[in-house]
Amino acid sequence: MKTLRALLLLVLLLAAAAAGAAAWWLNRPLVLAAESVEVSIEPGTSPRDIAQEWVQAGVQAPPMLLYQWFRWSGQSRKIRAGSYEIGAGTTPINLLDKMVRGDVTQSTVRLIEGWTFRQFRAELAKADALKPTTAALSDEEVMAAIGAPGVAPEGRFHPDTYAYNKGSSDLAVLKRAYHAMQKRIDAVWQERAADTPLRSADDALVLASIVEKETGTPADRGRVAAVFLNRLRIGMPLQTDPTVIYGMGTAFDGNLRKRDLLADTPFNTYTRNGLPPTPIAMPGKAALLAAVRPDATKALYFVARGDGSSEFSETLADHNRAVTLYQRGGQRSK
Repeated sequence: MKTLRALLLLVLLLAAAAAGAAAWWLNRPLVLAAESVEVSIEPGTSPRDIAQEWVQAGVQAPPMLLYQWFRWSGQSRKIRAGSYEIGAGTTPINLLDKMVRGDVTQSTVRLIEGWTFRQFRAELAKADALKPTTAALSDEEVMAAIGAPGVAPEGRFHPDTYAYNKGSSDLAVLKRAYHAMQKRIDAVWQERAADTPLRSADDALVLASIVEKETGTPADRGRVAAVFLNRLRIGMPLQTDPTVIYGMGTAFDGNLRKRDLLADTPFNTYTRNGLPPTPIAMPGKAALLAAVRPDATKALYFVARGDGSSEFSETLADHNRAVTLYQRGGQRSK
């Protein structure tokens, strides 16, 4: 009987010691091989493999010990996929809690007003920890993949700063930007002026892209849009250089020559009346609003003053005088 009691006491003491050691380890900061350690957990990864990945990434602890903690906690099935980063002071309890809460590490990518879709894709390609799943796809294939087959991609993505979980797909960001622009276009079109010559929300998007590229200072947006809308009303060519440049594609070397203005393309608004067939860039909200609610002006012309702003004129005679005053052989006027 005494022997049984002694054995029972020993078992209890060992259990208490083990529990104490476990509690000590669970609340002790993990030793890391670097200042921070990152792991990306794919959906469906087993708790055992998750433990192994943390150790391989730089957590200096026996992987079996981490795995047994995940399992013993009863929360191993609640661990969420995503990218996680831990630093000094992180305990095993903190680590598991972070993964169960889905406290993932995020990065951001910024898409700028006035960028083309080509520039957009180039920015996504170099974004931190963003999977380039669309790298081998053509523009047409990208649009099909986001659920918009047959839609030209130019101008269809909302310029903004997008946060994403590290390890996310670039396609996910593309989808968000596309749907954000669709919502923006629909909302802005509802605010259009009653007398607009634009026939659809798509027309507004095309014009807004031109306004975005043509405006040197925000205060001029409404008047720049008004000039182009006034021209559309009377059937006057838009004669805007950015559309010609866009139509030249990679052939544009930084200098726009007279022969370029005479070379007909679907985007040459010197040789063709009306709007070009697609946007030429990603317009921001301000340019979209200017396209549907322009300033009240009868101006048909504008010329750059050289400080980012423009001089607007209603008649060709006034415009020619402004060209002489501000340009004198410099940039082309509108």
